[in-house]
Amino acid sequence: MREHDLYERYESSFDDDADLMRRKGKRGKNSDAGPTRRGRMTEEEKLRIARLREDQLSTADTPEDGDRWSTWGDAEQGPAPHPSWLVTELAAVDRELGIVKTGKEADVFLLERAIGEKACLLAAKRYRSNDHRMFHRDAGYLEGRRLKKSRETRAVQNRTAFGRNLIAEQWAVAEFAALARLWRIGAPVPYPVQRSGTELLLEFIGDDEGNAAPRLAQVRPGEDELLDLWRQLVGTLTTLAEAGLTHGDLSAFNLMVHDGRLVMIDLPQVVDLVANPRGAEFLDRDVRNICGWFAARGLPPEIGDPSALVETLLDVAGTS
Repeated sequence: MREHDLYERYESSFDDDADLMRRKGKRGKNSDAGPTRRGRMTEEEKLRIARLREDQLSTADTPEDGDRWSTWGDAEQGPAPHPSWLVTELAAVDRELGIVKTGKEADVFLLERAIGEKACLLAAKRYRSNDHRMFHRDAGYLEGRRLKKSRETRAVQNRTAFGRNLIAEQWAVAEFAALARLWRIGAPVPYPVQRSGTELLLEFIGDDEGNAAPRLAQVRPGEDELLDLWRQLVGTLTTLAEAGLTHGDLSAFNLMVHDGRLVMIDLPQVVDLVANPRGAEFLDRDVRNICGWFAARGLPPEIGDPSALVETLLDVAGTS
């Protein structure tokens, strides 16, 4: 259960008490009825709810050889058909093997899901909620997203602890949806295994020993490898443009190189080139950022011309 669901259940009890009082009528001063709760939860009450949640989690049934049972059955699952390497048995066990990367908005952990002799490595990306810093260009990307309840909308606008948790979940939902869409159209992205709250489980891009593949920024390619990576990049950007999309925050730090294959990661802010009035601006920035990296590594300017590539991609997207 999500933390803000607990808050909603708690606060709904206020309304239930009030309805009961209205049905029974006003009580006199000597009434032995207990006082009803009114108003918002205090910080002390919120802490009590959080402690209750932690106690429930700590006393839950846990496997002897892992940190938790597989959460596959309770999560939003990735696109079908599921890859053959993925462990989907509900009796599987999840075991954390360490942290892969820390970030301002999310941390990534290495997780093994196994049952018997069958196992797979997953990247567990967990968006920070209560204490995370503001997401990069947070207001611009959240603009236009609608919440069902006015209380949630106010919490997001006021950046309360509850609101920040909602924001974190919005970003997790957005990234999972983007990865699922891109996976379906054949873009080189990690397979999105599942989403549960603010946690994403993704295909681990690395070796069988749990060593993550390097970011493009860490690679020092030779001339031939540089040209091959450039061609892969253009192919990836073209695939996105055909779907009317651009990464939105592309750099050499959110591209990985695994066995010579370029893989695009970190996609919560993917931009719709048609619907977003600043779509062309985001595309132009993406292209110029990554072209700058390739130019600094020796790619000839006549090959890595950012203006020409932007024009081509806008034409592919049908927005030129």
